[in-house]
Amino acid sequence: MTTSASNISDLVRASAHRGPKHVALVDVTASGDRSTPETHTWAEFDAAVDGEAHRLAQAGVEPGDRVVVRLPAGVAYCVAVFGVLRAGGVLVPAGPGQPTRELQRLVADSGAKLLVGDGGGADVEVLPAPTMEPGEEFPAIGSGEDLAVLGYTSGTSGTPRGAMLSHRALLANVRQCASLRPAPVTPGDRVLLALPLFHVYGLGPGLLQVAGAGATAVLLERFDPDAALTAIREHRVTTVVGVPPMYAAILARPVDRLREDLATVRLFTSGAAPLAAGLLDAMREAVGLPVYEGYGLTETGPVLTTTLAGGVPKGGSVGRALPGVEVRLVDTDGRPLDQDEDEPGTGLVAAKGDNLFSGYWPDGAHGPDADGWFRTGDVGYVDEDGDLHLVDRANDLIIVNGFNVYPHEVEQVLAELDGVAEAAAVGVPDARTGETVKVVVVPVEGAEVTEEAVKDHCAGRLAKFKVPTVVEFATTLPHSPTGKLARSRLRQPLA
Repeated sequence: MTTSASNISDLVRASAHRGPKHVALVDVTASGDRSTPETHTWAEFDAAVDGEAHRLAQAGVEPGDRVVVRLPAGVAYCVAVFGVLRAGGVLVPAGPGQPTRELQRLVADSGAKLLVGDGGGADVEVLPAPTMEPGEEFPAIGSGEDLAVLGYTSGTSGTPRGAMLSHRALLANVRQCASLRPAPVTPGDRVLLALPLFHVYGLGPGLLQVAGAGATAVLLERFDPDAALTAIREHRVTTVVGVPPMYAAILARPVDRLREDLATVRLFTSGAAPLAAGLLDAMREAVGLPVYEGYGLTETGPVLTTTLAGGVPKGGSVGRALPGVEVRLVDTDGRPLDQDEDEPGTGLVAAKGDNLFSGYWPDGAHGPDADGWFRTGDVGYVDEDGDLHLVDRANDLIIVNGFNVYPHEVEQVLAELDGVAEAAAVGVPDARTGETVKVVVVPVEGAEVTEEAVKDHCAGRLAKFKVPTVVEFATTLPHSPTGKLARSRLRQPLA
């Protein structure tokens, strides 16, 4: 990656200068005939970003104006993203399937001046999707501490908030990831991007890493295991940026097919949600390669740790801090825990680095403290090898009669019950104990699991205060686009 980049769109410009004829984008979904996908070189891509920056400026976008981009993953999305940034605008990514009510809230909260793509009924001026029309060179506006992206958190535990990510923060994270060895993305890589690019995980470790390295992005509008495997084989993909549900779906295909279709892949990475140890082992057994897991948040630009840093994937671990990032465990007052003890306990995960956000929109509240540390809201512990393990979100903690109950512990026990495909635990109000444990269970198809069986199973394996008092059943659990469990929705009675 170029070290001289100061505006994120400089990544595209630098890659165009280094390898103008190297293919930047392969849009598999753009054509109905997958044998002739839409492809563009870095020089073509860079010229199109110039054209989009001119179009936005002509539409009245001025430095600092928020611009919502609501397009499916594809060439037009990539052009729009870098066009907004080059024009000095602030990118506000929105999901193409986002309900009108949520979209309108995002538009109103951000004070967006313009929306590029599908307006979805929101009260804002709308521009159609950009084309690959080239434009005269547009000098990038904005750098350093200037706001680049307003990334709204997933809202799994409350109302989404806009995390203010500067050019400095996002470029720092690109550099931090690129300094890993092996590097997650190199110029010769062809990277499958089949995850939501409007999510900071798809944007940062996905699109921005590709731009920083001058690699090739193979774009799928939405993930489908068969389409993904075909694209990997036909376009000789070398790196897959995934989330746990993607790997689970791929592993449902015959092993012989996996070994043939994934033969060109050198690296699998996963993030955005915990990767079950079983998936890690299953991928290694199926194709002979591990999956390296990372961890981060929208507020951290986003990557903090990865098992690539230690070089050894480990079930249940999210690895070690990236070069240039510090991670430590603290108590509720922010004081560092003593990790020299024989059995260090769990603590809140705190992070420090140039990749951190500038606080929440609009006033920068609740950002890093005076010393640069930010408490993530996650609870974890560090093992004897120095690898971080996450236990739970601090705000998902259930407190029963003053005793802490971590949902993950209850869920692990439920996973051992025959007939349970998936389960989630949340805290719900209780007049006597403050909170009590509620579980939502998804039975295996055709299996009969009763409330009594669930409670008896837990009673034999958990302390009494951890045993669920409320049991509900569902066909599926709600997840965010990247596979993160939406616990807040489970606290309400199921319809």
